Amino acid sequence: MLPDTQLRPITRNNLNEYLKDLGKEFRRLNGAKAEAEVVLVGGAAVLAKYDFRDLTYDVDAIIETSISMKDAISRVRDKHELPHGWLNTNFMRTESYSAKLREVSVFYRTFSNILHIRTVTAEYLLAMKLKSARQYKSDLSDIVGVMWEHQKHGKPLKREAIETAFLTLYGVDSVIPETSSKLLDAIFSEESLEELFKHTRESELESKELLLEFERKYPKILKNENIGSIIENMRQKHETASTKKYLLGKLEKAKREVDQN
Repeated sequence: MLPDTQLRPITRNNLNEYLKDLGKEFRRLNGAKAEAEVVLVGGAAVLAKYDFRDLTYDVDAIIETSISMKDAISRVRDKHELPHGWLNTNFMRTESYSAKLREVSVFYRTFSNILHIRTVTAEYLLAMKLKSARQYKSDLSDIVGVMWEHQKHGKPLKREAIETAFLTLYGVDSVIPETSSKLLDAIFSEESLEELFKHTRESELESKELLLEFERKYPKILKNENIGSIIENMRQKHETASTKKYLLGKLEKAKREVDQN
């Protein structure tokens, strides 16, 4: 249910190394003429394109499955002592998957002249994160982080483009989850997103700790459908340090503005 942080992380520095070796192994197994395509999504897509996040524990991807690709993935796993499933398609069984992801994906890199890596643009990456919106992983902080980085580089993303991408992936009748919608409201009301990013990440880490605490006390009860309500109930019992810190920071900022005026 929760990620095993004892696993060796995949970082911005080693992601391309593993993909390069994957291309080599696939070529050894299939020769120089067979080609393959992998579409990176999730944390790996963030690592490939942005600087605010340092690591992930697996690579979510869309892969043209074949025995030889599975063998190539296993060889890279053994070479680098990576966990089983370091590169996987598990997310394709979740609500954030859409069959349209492949057609909206864009080229990233080619390795060994045969392995073509694609990824998704910011709007579609945000749409996927908005759809999943897991409070105990990095979904929400990834949303703020992507928006923050575009803001820093003078290329802010528009809410309309993000919402259009969401509808493209999940259909015209789809609705952005309430948690995600509230986060978008907060993002577009803030002049600087750095503070919101830090607060959101701290909140995710605390949510994870609360879930671990609950799981220790009440094993085998956590399920995808009850995680949200459990976090909410646990938070009502624990006035978290990050929330206090965030609110105090807001108060101090308001006081400084009053003093300056």
